[in-house]
Amino acid sequence: MGQAWEALAVAGAAAWLVALSWFDVRQRRLPNALTLPGAATILVAAVLAGHGTAAAAGAAVMFAVYAAVHLAAPQAMGAGDVKLSIGLGALTGSFGVHVWLVAVLGASALTVLLGLAALIRGDRAPLPHGPSMCAAAGAAVTLALL
Repeated sequence: MGQAWEALAVAGAAAWLVALSWFDVRQRRLPNALTLPGAATILVAAVLAGHGTAAAAGAAVMFAVYAAVHLAAPQAMGAGDVKLSIGLGALTGSFGVHVWLVAVLGASALTVLLGLAALIRGDRAPLPHGPSMCAAAGAAVTLALL
């Protein structure tokens, strides 16, 4: 029964990451209806799995980093990204500091690479950061599960 719950949790997290990315690309926003309930669900699941402290720490630190960037340069990072950082910080923090760090650094690196590619193409439209956050967190967790 444990493997079935784990598979369900992985599928649910993957669906959440895809839905968030789709919304951010299509609508240039991350809806509260996805970010906040997702964060709460991940935190509850982490507590039930015995990783509550690590998840809470990951959520708190990632939120602090993203909130600081948002306050310093609101045009560079939206409030939706800050709210998303709670759930992604909890998710990746549950797997350890190394997974959390890969997700944070990977999201930044991915957005920079996508931004450079857009500039080379001559596209100066704002680039959503949420999909990079989701892709980096998903990849970091996937690597941890392998």
